[in-house]
Amino acid sequence: MSTPAQTGSTLTFWFEFASTYSYLSAMRIEGMARDAGVALRWRPFLLGPIFAAQGWDSSPFNIYPAKGRNMWRDMERRAAARGLPPVIRPAVFPQNGLRAARVATLGADRGWGPRFVRAVYTAEFAEGRDIGADDGAVAAEALEGLGLSPDAILAEAEAPGNKARLRAATEEAQVFGIFGAPSFTTEDGELFWGDDRLEDALGWAARLG
Repeated sequence: MSTPAQTGSTLTFWFEFASTYSYLSAMRIEGMARDAGVALRWRPFLLGPIFAAQGWDSSPFNIYPAKGRNMWRDMERRAAARGLPPVIRPAVFPQNGLRAARVATLGADRGWGPRFVRAVYTAEFAEGRDIGADDGAVAAEALEGLGLSPDAILAEAEAPGNKARLRAATEEAQVFGIFGAPSFTTEDGELFWGDDRLEDALGWAARLG
């Protein structure tokens, strides 16, 4: 979904449901883009293949425990400062966000995508729920909360064409040189990485307009 903007510039928001800092960006980016006069493109992708290409089989926050401990404390501080609920670390981290990413791929074109994304992130990091559970409860409840039919949408999300779209997005992210999430790309090819670079990304995109 594109945020109405006063300029012709678009910022692409690359996010992964397993990503803690993507959660922080997702909860604030829409209003900030609107205020900056920048159109916004929500772009779910998968970090697994990107991490594998770097020789990692898990999140770097697991591979480097000291970094992970600092990240979780940083998340607590940032969430509190922004008025978000206290961060609850899911029992399994990183989470399997494949199903949610497939649904978000559909939603990106249908207007309800950002609300779905925020609902899933809230379940994951404010409630500590398993978004990758086999029963698909988190995605289904998020869709129901939007007044949508979860059975139909979850089935459509698993269709070959939609799966291919998500794979293509991940491949496109690799072409851009994206190595983590959240990342933000501008129309002139600039890449910004991390929630703490969101303001810079929006400022750059606004100047392009």
